[in-house]
Amino acid sequence: GKQQHLVVMPDKEQAAYLYNDLENLLGDAEADYGKKRVLFYPTTYKRPYEPDLTDKAYQLSRTEVLNRFVTGEKKTLVISYPEALAEKVITKQFLTKNTMRLRTGEEVSQDFIIDLLLEFGFERVDFVAEPGQFAIRGSLVDVFSFSNDHPYRIEFFGDEVESIRTFDPVSQLSVDNLSSISLLPNVQDRHIQEKRVSFLEYIPGKTFLWIHDLHFTLDRVEREFVKAEAIFSRLENSEERVTPENLFSRRPALQKLLLNFRTVEFGISSWFEDARWIAFSESPQPAFNKSFDLLLKDIKKHTLEGYRNILFSDNQKQIDRLFGIFEDLQADVDEEERAGMLPAAFSISTGFIDHDLKLVCYTDHQIFERYHKFKLRENFGRKEAITLKELYDLKPGDFVTHIDHGVGRFDGLQIIDNNGRKQEVARLIYKNNDILYVSIHSLHRISKFVGKDGTPPTLNKLGSNNWARLKSKTKKRVKDIARDLIKLYAERRKAKGFIFAPDSYLQNELEASFFYEDTPDQYKATQDAKQDMEADFPMDRLVCGDVGFGKTEVAIRAAFKAVADSKQIAVLVPTTILAMQHAMTFSERLKEFPVTVDYINRFKSTKQQKETLTRLKEGKIDILIGTHRLISKDVKFKDLGLLIIDEEQKFGVAAKEKLRQIKANVDTLTLTATPIPRTLQFSLMGARDLSIINTAPANRYPIQTELRSFGEEVIRDAIQYEVSRGGQVFFVHNRVQNIMDVHDMIHKFVPGIRIAVGHGQMDGKKLEQIMRDFIEGQYDVLLATTIIESGLDIPNANTIIVNDAQNYGLSDLHQLRGRVGRTNRKAFCYLLSPPLSVLTPEARKRLQAITEFSDLGSGFNIAMRDLDIRGAGNILGGEQSGFISEVGFDMYHKILDEALAELKESE
Repeated sequence: GKQQHLVVMPDKEQAAYLYNDLENLLGDAEADYGKKRVLFYPTTYKRPYEPDLTDKAYQLSRTEVLNRFVTGEKKTLVISYPEALAEKVITKQFLTKNTMRLRTGEEVSQDFIIDLLLEFGFERVDFVAEPGQFAIRGSLVDVFSFSNDHPYRIEFFGDEVESIRTFDPVSQLSVDNLSSISLLPNVQDRHIQEKRVSFLEYIPGKTFLWIHDLHFTLDRVEREFVKAEAIFSRLENSEERVTPENLFSRRPALQKLLLNFRTVEFGISSWFEDARWIAFSESPQPAFNKSFDLLLKDIKKHTLEGYRNILFSDNQKQIDRLFGIFEDLQADVDEEERAGMLPAAFSISTGFIDHDLKLVCYTDHQIFERYHKFKLRENFGRKEAITLKELYDLKPGDFVTHIDHGVGRFDGLQIIDNNGRKQEVARLIYKNNDILYVSIHSLHRISKFVGKDGTPPTLNKLGSNNWARLKSKTKKRVKDIARDLIKLYAERRKAKGFIFAPDSYLQNELEASFFYEDTPDQYKATQDAKQDMEADFPMDRLVCGDVGFGKTEVAIRAAFKAVADSKQIAVLVPTTILAMQHAMTFSERLKEFPVTVDYINRFKSTKQQKETLTRLKEGKIDILIGTHRLISKDVKFKDLGLLIIDEEQKFGVAAKEKLRQIKANVDTLTLTATPIPRTLQFSLMGARDLSIINTAPANRYPIQTELRSFGEEVIRDAIQYEVSRGGQVFFVHNRVQNIMDVHDMIHKFVPGIRIAVGHGQMDGKKLEQIMRDFIEGQYDVLLATTIIESGLDIPNANTIIVNDAQNYGLSDLHQLRGRVGRTNRKAFCYLLSPPLSVLTPEARKRLQAITEFSDLGSGFNIAMRDLDIRGAGNILGGEQSGFISEVGFDMYHKILDEALAELKESE
């Protein structure tokens, strides 16, 4: 039937896990919204009354649910949590009044729709990218309604709706044809001064409620209200805002409403007096501590008792790996005696054993004690679809370079008649106002002009050969440089390196026991590195991955491979703190394996250092981690096989020279988060092997980055919010002279929190101790200089406040921001600076760049932007920057590629 269900879980995380499990079990994870049977109903905000922080994706999810309940066209399971339930919703009347329904074949004028959309508060743009936008191109109207996760493309024929389809905003390809749609405005908007009702009054009376522990749920609802009241009382212009009574439900009202519904409550005790009890005979998945023998024994036992064993994993590689390990372990066992296991190719959040059904369901992430992530609809798919993304960024008036015609000015998109076919083109203006039309399909031939800052380039004349001359001159220079580089590279290739053996079974076990799931890029980077190690020339690979994307894991796997061939590994890191952190990470990851890890830094006493060095010489240490102390003369390896360099841009020229001598015939793996421009250019030219890890580990949120002026309210709210959800805060202040004043000030703003202070001029032992205490959660706030910048990994710290942000470089800001947001919690980064109007243009651009790129995986874009802000430098000396500014940076790259291709052919 059309039965609707509402399931309320204790918190957002559990609700999200249940939502994913149901999606997987019902097989509608990939379905379009209209066909989904399970919907998620979140809150609209990160915190009450921060209207600028409402989340478009959350609002969309809520509106979908409201719409579904009004139309009641489908049996729906709605999954929610107390905070979302606490938020009131607009009435059905208001929703129906503000819904525009459209059918194909309907007579309606385009102007009417445009007026309506503007009245609904939609914003007109060139390309729709997120809910609440619409675009008009000729007879097409694209609308991103708040009731579907894909925008609609409505095609008119005169005043008749000819067709409606959903499309993917990134690729612009159609997804589905629809016969009717409803356009909904953002009914979640906080500013609507309308009557609001509780969500329980909104849903149909026949809805079935499934609630986890009602006492708890009602308490949470009340707590949300109290929190809202407290924040509301502190607001400056509160008379324009809707009051908490109108936005949030109270406990008594909800209790009363609950009595009208059929309710199933699950938990240990019941809120209803006359409830009927149903008991289930189940037990959770036992812990096997990654021991396969235990797991096998357990499965055998269950097989003999007649249970069915199912193993859940959404990663086919992982299933193959596991079954491979089972094969090895049972090679000499008879067929009948073997443990029986069935694979299921999707994941559920927790494994269980059901004794009534004789069913054993185990999940691979619990066997390996890995973190299982939930997937919710996140910010709108900003995949790097270059053409569209670039077009968004191209505003009329921008300079572009066309590879065949040179520099022109972009003048917008328009539709022209090409032999009776309408065609969309980009219009470019050249010297003497000549016009060139470029079809949408050959957009790859134009690129945005990025030269030296602020100086407009000269436009080329269409049909003259100036551009061709410039292009060939550029190519010639590129070729000369490339020849030198290729020589260098060929010499390295000729050099003989150690040939490592193929993977051992231990290597497989190490890779299978990774706490997170490999992202495709990570897997590829690992495979590439291992192939380089097995080849006969020394590896020189740059792994470029954004902060927290799992570069260390790639390094650990490569290191382990080297240990398996009884070679030693040196890991070179830029800071002392990082040496300690890496030593912890490496030992933790390799503790099940026969590997010794040690580290050396200036905090260790001379005696300790001597001892370490002796053991190193005797070959008793496999992996040594250290700062540039590692390159000093007295560090002697017995048999060095692999050099891993973390963040090489942090090392000075002298250190780099020494490295070059070591590197000549030792395999080298370099990790970097913000590829610095020169290294970036090097690897783009193919002088180094480059692996880019671009996919974020699923379930990392983009870090919410905000520019604020220094003030009590910002600091207090940020710290209180983070501490109230049990997290920790970094406060970065880069002047040791007055760091204690800042300490006292934070104390005044937020009394009663524990603050630790750390900076490079402290005694090493003390600093190390403070860091350890902070990691163990003995402090709420770490007030420090940029000593925390690289590589510190403290999953519980999810807010970072950077004071005087205008004084940092781009890659520093990006690195600092990368200290937070390493788990599945939303993270915040506040950049405090004087008002933008008083900053230098450079600083202003820098701060804007960092807030623009808060998406995950933006390290690469940041490096590009950095090139842009600093004016693109040269690959091998000064004379090049001149003509980069003549042709523009992107075009320079295209010319580079062409030149290299020609070189390869001719030589």
